[in-house]
Amino acid sequence: MQKDLELMLQLQEVDYDIDELERSKSYLPEMITKLQAETEELRVLLTQTQEKVRQLNLDKKRWEIEIASWQSELERYQKQLREIKTNKEYDALMAEMETRKQNISQNEDLILQAMQDLEEETPKIDELKKGLEEVSKANLQQTNELQKQIDGVDVKIKIRLDEKKRVTSQINKVAIAAYERIRKKCTPVLVAVRKRACGACYKSFPPQRIQEIKKGDGLITCDNCGRILIWTGENGS
Repeated sequence: MQKDLELMLQLQEVDYDIDELERSKSYLPEMITKLQAETEELRVLLTQTQEKVRQLNLDKKRWEIEIASWQSELERYQKQLREIKTNKEYDALMAEMETRKQNISQNEDLILQAMQDLEEETPKIDELKKGLEEVSKANLQQTNELQKQIDGVDVKIKIRLDEKKRVTSQINKVAIAAYERIRKKCTPVLVAVRKRACGACYKSFPPQRIQEIKKGDGLITCDNCGRILIWTGENGS
């Protein structure tokens, strides 16, 4: 039975590898998706920043044109003042001039704010371009490496399955049946005794039980968690 226990330990390692490989079919593509999302997020941020700068420049230019137009109107109104003959005409013209002055003042404030925003946002474009280039290159390399792992998963699983078949064929049928039954409920199936207790659930055992486990003459399971108990001598007493 000691030989069967040793073989089941080998089998347990193989099963662990197979389980990890199966899980990798999910988490490896997820890792690729995260890398792609990181790159796309930077690309979107760069596009948004470029669009913001473009729009600020367009708005600034439009406000400057409007100011020029209103200033031209002010000059024309200034000349018309010389020809005014009534107070009513004078008041109306002064109201128009005041409106133009307010519009000019508002646009000047808008232009000033736009210049401040441009001073802040424009340098970000080069920074984002550089960051995007670096991240894209690094993420593409990682993506390619992850894809290679994905492409090789099925081959690795087949190798482990062949190894599992080889090891299983050497184990007593009763023992392998117990192993598979326990494995459906919990893993690991085999656990070492640690400090006179189950290495999985920490259920403590009396000295007589410890001696039985040490001998390794049969399959002894933990009466609490149901796992097969083995003695490795490490930290056991």
